[in-house]
Amino acid sequence: MSNRILSYRGLLADGGQDTILLSTKKGEVGYRITKLQVLSNDLNTNLESTVKIYSKEPSTIDELVDFSDTTLLGTATFNQASQNYYNPGTVIIFDSLIFNQDIFVTNKCSDAVGPINYYLELEIIKLDESQAMVATLKDIRNNS
Repeated sequence: MSNRILSYRGLLADGGQDTILLSTKKGEVGYRITKLQVLSNDLNTNLESTVKIYSKEPSTIDELVDFSDTTLLGTATFNQASQNYYNPGTVIIFDSLIFNQDIFVTNKCSDAVGPINYYLELEIIKLDESQAMVATLKDIRNNS
């Protein structure tokens, strides 16, 4: 399978979460995040937002970023002060991580409550039987 790219986009409310369904019966299709971008849907308001992508549904949605969390696949921040200042923020993707299960995208605002747009690209990776087993076992281990 060539390097096909899947793209997903959405609008997340403050404290919101989207589930991206990726799991298959045999787990022989893997994915890797190649791009994550965020943008406010209202450029006239103040907004500080943290978007995170997890391999396991998080128990809480907050703006704290912890790189020791093995279920964290990537994160992006966004900071805007109503047309006076726009900072596209920081995007960090752990692009060496290959997963074959559903992922979860969350948003938490630290000051104003507002929705944020996200755009996500995933590279499709064909996994053989042993690679699929390793990816699935890694997801199970990280999720327990």
